[in-house]
Amino acid sequence: MQRSDLELLEAWRGGDLSAGNELFHRHFDAVCRFFANKVHEDVDDLIQRTFLGCVEGRERLRGDTGFRGYLFGVARNVLRRYFRDKRYFRERFAGLEISAEDVAPGPSLLLAEKREQQLLLRALRALPLDHQITLELYYWESLSGRELAEILEVPEGTVRGRIRRAKELLQEKLTELAASPEHLQTTLANLESWARSLREQAVRRGLDVHTGSTPGEPS
Repeated sequence: MQRSDLELLEAWRGGDLSAGNELFHRHFDAVCRFFANKVHEDVDDLIQRTFLGCVEGRERLRGDTGFRGYLFGVARNVLRRYFRDKRYFRERFAGLEISAEDVAPGPSLLLAEKREQQLLLRALRALPLDHQITLELYYWESLSGRELAEILEVPEGTVRGRIRRAKELLQEKLTELAASPEHLQTTLANLESWARSLREQAVRRGLDVHTGSTPGEPS
């Protein structure tokens, strides 16, 4: 019988590297998606840091906490720390003010087949980081309100308002970035479908990721 994520995590913490390998490969694609639309380099390192953070963060995972919420919460903290250390946000990184585009300007590392998807990737990167995280996890990973609340470190009742505000800002950015009214209209007409389709069609561009190894043995 297949072991649950939490069972694999506990086994890995106990020194079972095969459990760590299974957990790593089970969630690798999702964590790669998380970073690839936000940074242009060091994606491999950020993925490694995230899984190591999960296995070393014993005190932060309670028995009633789902693993995915915990995983992406660690990924968010790793990303914020990375931006703070790489740039000029050493004292304060405001996730509702600063975007990935502000910190790491340039195209997404994700590929998209359709122009509507390309526009969406650009618009997502231009959102304040926590709004970008909210929409990408909502559309791509289908996380629950409870999981999003845990990741964003806000009350669960706040999440619905965050999603609504993030969608409003996304539409504003789409309007600003669209090459033509027709391009904008075809994107907005089926926005959720275009956003969700990126999950399957997004392909890593030029990422040297160690897909055959785990992040290593927990200390």
